[in-house]
Amino acid sequence: MNIPMTSLITDNVTELLTKIIEFTQMRQKVLIQNINNIDTCGFTPGDLTVKEFADSLNTALDEHIQNRRLVLCDSKSIKFGNGGSLLLKIVPDKYAQKLLEENRDEYLELQINKLLENSLNQKTAAELLKQKERMRSDFEQSA
Repeated sequence: MNIPMTSLITDNVTELLTKIIEFTQMRQKVLIQNINNIDTCGFTPGDLTVKEFADSLNTALDEHIQNRRLVLCDSKSIKFGNGGSLLLKIVPDKYAQKLLEENRDEYLELQINKLLENSLNQKTAAELLKQKERMRSDFEQSA
């Protein structure tokens, strides 16, 4: 599902939901790569900084509530670029690396659980975005 997300941006909340969808799509690729490379010698598992991303969105939501504007601030591994782009740095996952070296079953379980959590976040944001678009469409038709 590679939707040009910038075409969907119509307001601050829509933009936040769009960023969540983009983040989860990118994270899914990283986590799948972690599983696919389980037998690759010297492979270092990676992940995206979920807490850092959540903190960025929380700060943006606070600004939106207080001032009715959206301010997305860059962090160490997250860059909000021009035109709505989102640049994310993959960071090494030291805990996953340790599991990969010591217990491959637990490593796979960790990656699968992360994928499930990520999928739930993506589905939730996508559903909220759909509902928001339906409400906007219903409003426009009634106007």
